Amino acid sequence: MIDFLRILFYLASAWIFFQLVFPFLTVAAARLFGSRKERNLGAKIQDKFADHPENAPNTDFACIITAYQNSEITKPLISSLLQQSHGNLTIYLVADECPETSFNVTDPRFVLLTPPEPLRLKIKSILYARTHFRRAHDYTVIFDADNLAHPDFLQHINHYIARGFKCIQGQRTAKNLDSQYAAADSLGELYKNYIERYSPYLLGGSAVISGSGMATESALYQAYLDSPEIQEGQHLGKKMLQEDKILQNFLLRRNYRIAYAWDAVCYDEKVSTGAAVQTQRGRWLYSYFQNMPNSLGLILRGLLHFSPNQFFFGLVTFALPMFIQLALAFMLAVAGLLLNPWVTLALVLAVGIFGSTVLWTLRLSEAPPSVWNAVYAVPKFILRQALGLFKMINPNKHFKHSEHKHLVHVEEVLKKQ
Repeated sequence: MIDFLRILFYLASAWIFFQLVFPFLTVAAARLFGSRKERNLGAKIQDKFADHPENAPNTDFACIITAYQNSEITKPLISSLLQQSHGNLTIYLVADECPETSFNVTDPRFVLLTPPEPLRLKIKSILYARTHFRRAHDYTVIFDADNLAHPDFLQHINHYIARGFKCIQGQRTAKNLDSQYAAADSLGELYKNYIERYSPYLLGGSAVISGSGMATESALYQAYLDSPEIQEGQHLGKKMLQEDKILQNFLLRRNYRIAYAWDAVCYDEKVSTGAAVQTQRGRWLYSYFQNMPNSLGLILRGLLHFSPNQFFFGLVTFALPMFIQLALAFMLAVAGLLLNPWVTLALVLAVGIFGSTVLWTLRLSEAPPSVWNAVYAVPKFILRQALGLFKMINPNKHFKHSEHKHLVHVEEVLKKQ
């Protein structure tokens, strides 16, 4: 028994060491080898069409906005979409259980949908919008109610479509940094954007989907909506695996590559209170553990089919949440003082490399001062994340809808930047 526990200790320590060092290796490889192939792809394609813009694809976008109990928050998003430099789009707002709101929008590209019965699930709202399309659109873009789209968001997405990508994830970034929690939330997203999206994409792999601000070829997106995971999962309520994870699994199993459009910016509202962190992270943690078999399956698929795209994506999505990695590293390092001090030293070194990588990605992302200042609030944020684990016990009771309160327009966000 003692020998078995010792072997288990070494295996666990090696796995945590790898997970802590892996982000650094990914960023370093992307900076050294990936930049020549993919960096600034959007700008290169834009230059290609600069002299002859008529040759650029005039993609017809269906922009789906899902709102629950608050359609007022969508007004700035609708305005930002109607002002897009790429104007070939139709907006479908699904107002689920929302009080009646006057939009005063006369633009024929805006369609308001009010389901007669409560849907209470994002994927159900998406399915409802899909059945009310006015025509067959080329690509479908998903937005959350609190999002804002940069004026050139769709234009940049269109550049990647010109390259032949079937799914493109835009860069989600904070529209509000009004509290330490919001700034710490933004810090985590900037890190994730670089580690899970930009770096894998630069290396020829796929970006992890964020949940909004992504565009998918409509025929492919319809196949995803028709898949058993969606058709059966929608009846599970809040116990359903998050639809963004189902989409990325659907695409990667077919070995599609998900592009990451760094220059296609979608602004997202960050959590402003500790209670909101617990609720949101509890929901995300529940979905992460649900998705672990799928991530492991992609690792195995990548090995069996010699697909770096599937294998690397599986590794990225199988990695434990950051605070769990650090907690396990601490416990194993303490155990190493009794079993093998060299393991303790290795884990301390790995934690140092991990922390340096976080700061490195913030510098590469040109994080604003408020995000850098939020580094000191990270322990408080981590504690709230840990408490979010208890929210997983009863998803239908604890996974409440996130309230959105920051009614700001994209012009205000751009002015601050």
